[in-house]
Amino acid sequence: MVASNSLLYAESETPDHCVVIKYVPYVGDSKRAMDEYSSEIMMGGRNTIVLHNTCEDSLLATPLILDLVILAELCERIQFKVEGENHFQRFHPVLSVLSYLCKAPLVPRDSPLVNALFRQRACIENLLRACVGLAPLNHMLLEHKHETRRGQKANHVSLSNGDSRREHSSNSSNSSDSEVERKLSSDSEEGEK
Repeated sequence: MVASNSLLYAESETPDHCVVIKYVPYVGDSKRAMDEYSSEIMMGGRNTIVLHNTCEDSLLATPLILDLVILAELCERIQFKVEGENHFQRFHPVLSVLSYLCKAPLVPRDSPLVNALFRQRACIENLLRACVGLAPLNHMLLEHKHETRRGQKANHVSLSNGDSRREHSSNSSNSSDSEVERKLSSDSEEGEK
């Protein structure tokens, strides 16, 4: 695993931890895990978290395997077209989107390796959002990171990647919210009649 992940470990580098797995026939599928995580804190101090976990190994793995199969099957159905091309294409046979569900991410040759759990999950979420026609989430919230003047109408914020978001000042968003509330209440009144 170390040799296959040049992003985390340099050529002469090794992990700074030890993993020991022992097979105990008596406990069967009920596995015991004792984990100890140590980290440095302020002023050279140390913090240690110790966990003891007992669970049925197969029951723990089953939902992951189901998600893996369902996601792989879904990706097999998806076809997409890159801007400027005339034909639709499928995902590469090495489905890097499945990295979220595996210990060691596998990507096609010359593709960037993403070894960050939350970025892997965001990839799946944005892929599913694209399937239903929604824009990807980037959690930047650029429309809320600058000042707006009171009473200013909605503006367009253009991002360098071509994405654009609509922003509202506090006055305009309050008025649109009240318009929506009025519309909902009039719809419900008509439904009651």
